[in-house]
Amino acid sequence: MQFIDLQSQYHRISASIKSRIEKVLDHGQYIMGPEVKELEATLATYVGSKYCVSTGSGTVSLDMALRALGIGPGDEVITVPYSFFATAEVIAIVGAKPVFVDIRPDTFCMDEDRIEAAITSRTRAIMPVSLYGQMPDMKKINQIAARHQLPVIEDAAQSFGARQNGVHSCGATTIASTSFYPAKPLGGYGEGGALFTNDEELYQKFIMLRNHGSPKRDEHLLLGMNARLDSLQAAILLAKMEIFEDEILLRNRIADFYTRHLSTVCTTPATTPGNTHVYAQYSIRHPKRDQLQSLLAKEGIPTVTHYSRCMHEQPALAMLGHKTDDFPVALASSRQVLCLPMSPYLSEADQEKIVYSIQRLAKSL
Repeated sequence: MQFIDLQSQYHRISASIKSRIEKVLDHGQYIMGPEVKELEATLATYVGSKYCVSTGSGTVSLDMALRALGIGPGDEVITVPYSFFATAEVIAIVGAKPVFVDIRPDTFCMDEDRIEAAITSRTRAIMPVSLYGQMPDMKKINQIAARHQLPVIEDAAQSFGARQNGVHSCGATTIASTSFYPAKPLGGYGEGGALFTNDEELYQKFIMLRNHGSPKRDEHLLLGMNARLDSLQAAILLAKMEIFEDEILLRNRIADFYTRHLSTVCTTPATTPGNTHVYAQYSIRHPKRDQLQSLLAKEGIPTVTHYSRCMHEQPALAMLGHKTDDFPVALASSRQVLCLPMSPYLSEADQEKIVYSIQRLAKSL
């Protein structure tokens, strides 16, 4: 049993992938070839965003978003302590201070009611994370941001394809960033990411930042970087977009099966009214998570503990001076969340084995 099954997906679309890759090999434009522009147009249309700029990774997308907004030393950006490290890392890398607010226990997303108390005269942006595959309350977050004239950057690395009241993730905020890391619901066969915005000035900055600050050859208006997505990854992602909506439906069917059979023995993930979920991860909670994981491993069931150490506990952010229990909901989540195998191609037999094993083992702990 695999935690994520990429091979079955490849077998389904191998003809399209091979055809698209062959076209790249034929024209030889491996960097910024026509597939990149096609992918950006496809993604922008899907999201309902005016502009999309592909990038070399989700992490570099977040970095570019901050730089495009002019965020740097002395500034503060509000985010969450329970996420992949890149979320806070990029804030610190540009010289700003990550300011954490706790998460909600039901969705693992930013607790919107805690944002306003964290805003200071140095706050320059709010960066909520659409964790595990669904969005936080973007209407409330955008309203708070508007009152304080702050941009919102959605870290949508795990939620591409999700919706909130009909609005797509990546299309609900000033800027949104997503990732095409292979394990994501829409993943390539290497690193990749994208930025979305409706702001033309930001769009033009993104274009320059990903290419060494250059709008054209031998002219550099900004200090940028090499953050380009290669044509082969764009070709692969275009092939995957052909089946993406169907895969979201398949993920939801598996999630529904998990929830129906596991809700009595552990805490299963909640989907906020108005939200759709893409289940980048199916995350259960159990007070004896580590013991449960160990027992499942003995039965051949792979599981993953994501963020078992919150960002405010990480040595690289020790300068922030946080105590371990400063964010109790995030802390409890880091010690209790266990992610189960999730793939559109997880067989019924494997699904049954997983739920029946958890039912039996969770009751024994």
